[in-house]
Amino acid sequence: MPSRPHSFLPHLAGRAARGLGLAVLGGAAGWIAYSRLGIDHRVPLPPALPGRLQRLRTPVGAVNLYDDGLESGVPLLLIHSVNAAASAYEVRPLYRHFARSRPVYALDLPGFGFSERRRQVYTPAVMVGAIHAVVAEIRRRHAAVRIDAIALSLSAEYLARAALERAQDYRSLGLISPTGFDARLSGRGPLGGNRGNDTARAALDLPVSGQALFDALTSRPSMRYFLEKTWGSRDIDEGLLDYGYASAHQPGAEHAPFSFIAGHLFPTDATRLYDALWLPVWMIHGTRGDFVDYRYADAFYDRPNWTIETMPTGAFPHFERLGAVARSYELFLDEIGSTHLTDPARADSPASV
Repeated sequence: MPSRPHSFLPHLAGRAARGLGLAVLGGAAGWIAYSRLGIDHRVPLPPALPGRLQRLRTPVGAVNLYDDGLESGVPLLLIHSVNAAASAYEVRPLYRHFARSRPVYALDLPGFGFSERRRQVYTPAVMVGAIHAVVAEIRRRHAAVRIDAIALSLSAEYLARAALERAQDYRSLGLISPTGFDARLSGRGPLGGNRGNDTARAALDLPVSGQALFDALTSRPSMRYFLEKTWGSRDIDEGLLDYGYASAHQPGAEHAPFSFIAGHLFPTDATRLYDALWLPVWMIHGTRGDFVDYRYADAFYDRPNWTIETMPTGAFPHFERLGAVARSYELFLDEIGSTHLTDPARADSPASV
């Protein structure tokens, strides 16, 4: 009895599905092979910043620290953001500007730049530990003076935690495009917790496929796409793209970003951290691009220790309007002056949140 035409459809569909699966697997296998044999994972990486480069041994691993060599004045620490290709290059405009007038330092956070990039779970506690160690070293070099610090994006939450734990180390805090004021990442969750998914991170960081996956995420087209999202424009900083590509193509470069992607580097208590800050805070953010949700910042505008400004830029306003950003920050420092809202009784012990 002749088969009806539609009786072949399940068979053909099954063969098509198997063929598609084999094609996907074949493509994945091909990309893994290309990643291993055709992509350079030791791209020459020059220093991101001028000045001295030092490697500090800390409880959370070896951390790279840049400094401009100046000795007089209140030190300024710059802390880059966290993403797949992060490094101290992200603070380069600020570093070069302020290095002409005061001691300026910048670190590569653990897992990035010239800092140690070992395979481990990276958490906010690791990043805060690195900030504590670096600040202690800076204060040791400068007669224990309190420092100013500026952090970008997600690192603003780490700086907030560091300042709450050791308020005596800081004169003021600067937050550029900080996370934690949006609907997705604000929160009053468990203190010191993170949003990590251990299963997701383990799947990402498999020895066989992890490098290939990271290579796909940090290809030049992919990185340009995400920078355009950050800028809200195609007019990105090409030097940042080039340095980010080189930094992401180093041995172990994938480990910290996989913790980032799996959520381990996102605190659960961002709102509680910001609420508890009593040191002078300068905050600035752009109004263009994919990172402009600051719906919960309204609650901080009227606080006497907070100064908040916006600019018609993307999330890295210091690359687009360095002069305006620097003037805003310098005015903030002039206004806090010698008083800087410091309560000596509170500065001697960690704040509670």
